[in-house]
Amino acid sequence: MSAPSLSLAVVRFDAVLFDCDGVLVDSEPITQAVLRDMLEESGWSMTQEECMRTFVGKMVRQERALIESRTGRPLTDAWMDAFYQRRNQRLQAELQAIEGAFSAVAAAHAHAGGRIACASGADRYKVEFQIDMAGLRPYFGQRIFSGHEMPRSKPAPDVYLAAAAHLGADPVRCLVIEDTPTGVTAGVAAGAEVWAYCPLPEAGDRLLAAGARRLFGHMEEIATALGS
Repeated sequence: MSAPSLSLAVVRFDAVLFDCDGVLVDSEPITQAVLRDMLEESGWSMTQEECMRTFVGKMVRQERALIESRTGRPLTDAWMDAFYQRRNQRLQAELQAIEGAFSAVAAAHAHAGGRIACASGADRYKVEFQIDMAGLRPYFGQRIFSGHEMPRSKPAPDVYLAAAAHLGADPVRCLVIEDTPTGVTAGVAAGAEVWAYCPLPEAGDRLLAAGARRLFGHMEEIATALGS
């Protein structure tokens, strides 16, 4: 893959908007393992890799039709409640921050004069819980936005537009940090510049195709770029 180098001169952004899962915390393998197990219990068997490819960056309910067609069962509120409970228990026991995330958030906070936010497609409880576990609440405060509370979740831009509006920033002057094609699409649709965290080089082409302007393999690179 190829993308502009992060060593190039960096435009000053008015605000920096972070995704949460896979950017600030390494939650996706945990969440997807729980989802894979529960779907298998419901009659749909797949590998962890297949589950990640199908569901990462999306709300489970967005894939209702697919899930129901593969399991032959309705996706009920009771099933979703059980999923959230099992997911939360695993996250509480296993969640770790992405290496370098703290430095990246601190640098973004300094770069934008405190105008940063977390704009996630996940439910609010999960996002706030993870921000707290990662020790990032002092930087984000209450500037946390959930796609579950928007008319549309990612890949629609609603959550990023809401975060930018709250910060009083023009979306075209915002930087979005994402890690999935779904999230990159949302940031681009909002009009922001999007940088993609891409620890696996083979994922780079999909992120660039979705509109990411730059790729970086470690969150410390964001701290360096925003501090320059």
